[in-house]
Amino acid sequence: MGEISERAAVRRLHDRFGFGPRPGALGVGFETTVARLFGTAAEGGVAPPALPALGVAAKGDKEAKKAANKSRARQELEVSSWWLERMVAGERATERMAWFWHGHFATSNQKVRSAQLMLAQNQVFRAQGRGSFTALARAMIVDAALIKWLDGNDNRKGSPNENLAREFLELFTLGIGHYAEVDVFEGARALTGWTVRRTSVKPVFRAKRHDGDPKTIFGKTGDFDAAGFADLALAKPESAAFVVGRIWFRLVSATPPPAATVERLVAAYGSGRDIQAVLTAIAADPAFRDSASAMVKQPVEWAVGLMRALGIRPSALDDKTRLKVLAGLKGMGQVPFRPPSVGGWPSGASWLTTSAGVARLQLAQLLAKQADLGQLEKSSARVDGVRVLLGVDAWTDRTRNALAGLTDPAQLIAVAACAPEYVVSG
Repeated sequence: MGEISERAAVRRLHDRFGFGPRPGALGVGFETTVARLFGTAAEGGVAPPALPALGVAAKGDKEAKKAANKSRARQELEVSSWWLERMVAGERATERMAWFWHGHFATSNQKVRSAQLMLAQNQVFRAQGRGSFTALARAMIVDAALIKWLDGNDNRKGSPNENLAREFLELFTLGIGHYAEVDVFEGARALTGWTVRRTSVKPVFRAKRHDGDPKTIFGKTGDFDAAGFADLALAKPESAAFVVGRIWFRLVSATPPPAATVERLVAAYGSGRDIQAVLTAIAADPAFRDSASAMVKQPVEWAVGLMRALGIRPSALDDKTRLKVLAGLKGMGQVPFRPPSVGGWPSGASWLTTSAGVARLQLAQLLAKQADLGQLEKSSARVDGVRVLLGVDAWTDRTRNALAGLTDPAQLIAVAACAPEYVVSG
């Protein structure tokens, strides 16, 4: 295992637990950076947009339906832009963990069709994403957006729908091979009764739809409800390793950590299922500094990191430009609130397709034109200047030679932002 330098380790902290360093951030020590990222003081930021409830168009009223769809699209744009703003502005790991949990409990507005429900779920990720996984899992199993996404409205006594119960076990808490089909069926029975109304962001428990008869889940029998089902899943010994493994996979490396690291992370997770303790343990573990733990940045992480480096705030962009930013992210294959499936987004080389590369360059050009590049224009060492600005450790000779031929600062930024040294977090 090769170990990266102290400066590279600080940059990796910003990449993995935030959305990239701001200019000057790499001059701060590792422990100080850890303390800043994992600080507990609440952050301010732009308040979430006010989203009025949308009316239900009468059947056959095409104009009303068209207007409602237009309003939904507008609200989703507002919420997506607001979240990008928070990602750019955030100084702690809170927003990065909200983004992680959005991919873990992956829910798409394509089916939910309610920016209000997606925003409410997002606020739970932000409030609880660094606390107890018990509390987060309990909140998610009765989350209105997740219920709609995984057909919880169709789950009732006498006719259980297994979708939410199955994904809760397979993707959210345990992983494949650690539950039986009977656990899925009985778990679905435990989840009966929860429904979502069009007029509220909060789910409603309807006792008449709940199956109150005894259920047997993981060999234990009782009148389990949603919280009881969640607790039974988390109590399985395989759950802790699964959860910390997913955090490692998305934040550190696609290569599983050494057994000794897993033991340390599970110990930090503990009986309280403390997410913050796991993050701190990851940063302190020797495996975190392994030079082989490179990761391709997801499109949203890449774009937000570039905006942070360039001092661009999404809230300052006009609607047309914000739409272009989201179109660029869509071209790369990733838009907030639109994961492709309940399994979340892909990782690694999946983001390095030719079409994604073209969209990445176009978005980089758009963002570079929004930035104040006065200092770079005056610099006589622009290639090194853009390296420092983007927080890149070093350029390869090939990249340096390619950048050296560019005279326009905006084009230099755009090409540099698409270089492997920036697209991949080493």
